[in-house]
Amino acid sequence: AWGQLNIRAVRTIAVEHWLGQLMRRNGSPMAASTKAKIRNLMSVLFNHAIRHEWLEQGKNPILLVRQSAKRQKIPEYLEAKELRVLLSQLDRCFRVMVFLDATTGLRRSELLALKWEDIDFDRQEINVRRSIYLNVVGNCKTEASRKPVPMDPVLATELRAWKQLSRFKQPGDWVFASPRTQGKHPYWPDSLLSHVIRPAVARTGIRKHIGWHTFRHSFCSLLMANEENVKVVQELMRHANCRSTLDIYSQARNEAKRAAQHRLIEMICPV
Repeated sequence: AWGQLNIRAVRTIAVEHWLGQLMRRNGSPMAASTKAKIRNLMSVLFNHAIRHEWLEQGKNPILLVRQSAKRQKIPEYLEAKELRVLLSQLDRCFRVMVFLDATTGLRRSELLALKWEDIDFDRQEINVRRSIYLNVVGNCKTEASRKPVPMDPVLATELRAWKQLSRFKQPGDWVFASPRTQGKHPYWPDSLLSHVIRPAVARTGIRKHIGWHTFRHSFCSLLMANEENVKVVQELMRHANCRSTLDIYSQARNEAKRAAQHRLIEMICPV
């Protein structure tokens, strides 16, 4: 968008307008947090130019660009009973896929990039070695993302059973290989949402807008509802620090909030 423009011709309002028009590849508006990261990166680039004296001091037009990182809406998450009902509506492959996602908190790009060689049944660990987006294989999001994920025996049993049924079970095969591509690529995530997962959600009567990140949010929120140690939750989420775990991903359930309020009232007004 800006590559052919002279660096001195970039204007604050033009950048604001451009950020406001940014869309995802699927046609939906880009998240405010993503646009804020793009704005911050542009500011770093202009500071780099100033440092090397390609621009004069104080000539960074991005410093005045207004771009909020605030969420437009609170993300949905599923209760344990809702996850249980949803799983009952899915065929074997997709049931294992959603179960794995909801019990490990893997990102969509990490989940679909898993190969059988990444599943260590002996050590009961899942090694997150790569991510995939638009069928392009790349690195994981952060260094913390590459930490092994523990695999509960129940989850290991489900994965073993799926491996026996799958046509693609060699070490280098995708765990969730798409039969339509003869196993050369994993399933397409947007297609799975549209044709498999959301129709299954509709059959359950759950009135929530479900995306892939819903399962990651559910994983974190349910762990926090179980009063697990925050540091443990951070490690399971593979966050670099606890702030993301607490501020972004975990949501207190109404029952937990009411219980906390009731405990406080009992302290003030003892029976």
